[in-house]
Amino acid sequence: MNRDADFSTLLRNYHLKATPKRLAILDVLAHDPTYLSPEDVWKRLKGLFKNIGLPTVYRNLEYLSNAGIIIKVVHPDRKLYYYYCHNADHHHHFVCTACKKVEDLTFCGMEDIEQEVTQRLKGRVVSHFLQVFGYCRECCSGSALQRRSGS
Repeated sequence: MNRDADFSTLLRNYHLKATPKRLAILDVLAHDPTYLSPEDVWKRLKGLFKNIGLPTVYRNLEYLSNAGIIIKVVHPDRKLYYYYCHNADHHHHFVCTACKKVEDLTFCGMEDIEQEVTQRLKGRVVSHFLQVFGYCRECCSGSALQRRSGS
C-alpha cells in the first residue's frame, strides 16, 4: 500500500477528509526527522499546489494536531512547530534545539504525578503533555560543539 493510501485511511479513522493538501502536509512531515515550522511546510508545498496560502497550511496543521495525528512542538522560542511521529504507542519526546531532531522517550512518570494530584491535591488528571528540550548526542559531540561555537 502506498503512503497516500495509508494517510487517507489514517485521516478517515480520525473523521477528517483526506484532501490533497492534508495528504501532502503529512507526506512532507513524515519525510523529515525534524520538526518543521508552518512556513517550512508551506515553502515545500508551493511547488505542488498552484494556489496554497500560508493560512491554509496553518489551519490544516492545527486540524491534524488537534486530532492527534501530528504533534505540536511548543518550542522554548515560543513559536509552534510540527512533527509527524510514526510511533502510535504512548510516549513523549526529546527535542534537540540545535538540529531540530525529535526522538521518542519511553519513560513516563505520569503515575507518580497522577498519584500526587489525586491524593494530595484531591484533583483528577485528564491529560498530560511532556516534551524535553536539549541537545542530542550528535550535537553534544565535541566536533558539533566546536562547529557551533566557531572554534
